[in-house]
Amino acid sequence: MELLSTPKNIEINNITCDSFRISWAMEKGDLERVTHYFIDLNKKENKNSNKFKHRVSRGRTRDPLPAERRRGWEGGTAAGRDGLLEGDGDALMSPCLSPDYAKEHLAQLQEKAELIAGRMLRFSVFYRNQHKEYFQHVRMHCGNVMKPSLKDNSGSHGSPTSGMLHGIFFSCNTEFNTGQPPQDSPYGRYRFQIPAQRLFNPNTNLYFADFYCMYTAYHYVVLVLAPKGSSGDLFCRERLPQLDISSNKFLTCCVEEGELVYRHAQDSILEVIYTEPVDLSLGVLGEISGHQLMSLSTANAKKDPSCKTCNISVGR
Repeated sequence: MELLSTPKNIEINNITCDSFRISWAMEKGDLERVTHYFIDLNKKENKNSNKFKHRVSRGRTRDPLPAERRRGWEGGTAAGRDGLLEGDGDALMSPCLSPDYAKEHLAQLQEKAELIAGRMLRFSVFYRNQHKEYFQHVRMHCGNVMKPSLKDNSGSHGSPTSGMLHGIFFSCNTEFNTGQPPQDSPYGRYRFQIPAQRLFNPNTNLYFADFYCMYTAYHYVVLVLAPKGSSGDLFCRERLPQLDISSNKFLTCCVEEGELVYRHAQDSILEVIYTEPVDLSLGVLGEISGHQLMSLSTANAKKDPSCKTCNISVGR
């Protein structure tokens, strides 16, 4: 295999007590070959120290909104330009062609997530919050169809979906006391709700993608819903553990008394990626009555590398 060139013109700026922004340049021919980069944080020359490898995916956002309007998906954002990272500590960068977690690593994450999933609660709709302008754009410029966008770099640094999988983020968590979606959201005051069976049914495959937290007690589980035989399904089949749709700890679809019944895990916040376009005519759009809690956004969220609940040991 032909070796890649060394990144050059590396610049580090926007430095704060807990983050920085790094950019770099590479030969044009290499840019076409590289799929991801590794940046070893806290690496000191000639010293034996623990290294935290942060993975950066190549790829450009396909979010149809202009930059000033990008405010996040329900559960994540379309993110990034080539060669941008927010991280911690000193950095040594190297390009890499295949850095993703293998299926066995994701299986370890899945086992950890199952331990805290909690009991299953019934739900009936998937929902997606955004700003009013987002839905106006979908109606005026996208034929009333929400189109999949590139998954951002939130969650585990080794997730094979980051910067690679196209999808639309939905939520399904409900409030314990009402059984309905919460009235607050980090992603906007307008909510699109769609009957669960439109996205999740026996013709859909379900995959486990990630488990992480953001320096809080809350933990997030990322799942992928892909219609059988779709391009998203083929992508996930090679990279992610597949779940039994009627029997798993996170999200289920079962036939009970002749109808489909849906349940979600109570003690995890589920982020559900649907890999195909969704027509707004299949659901209902309205304004929520609660607050926009920006502090809860998972847009490019940094995973807490010290959390023993959601981290695994991966030898490289």
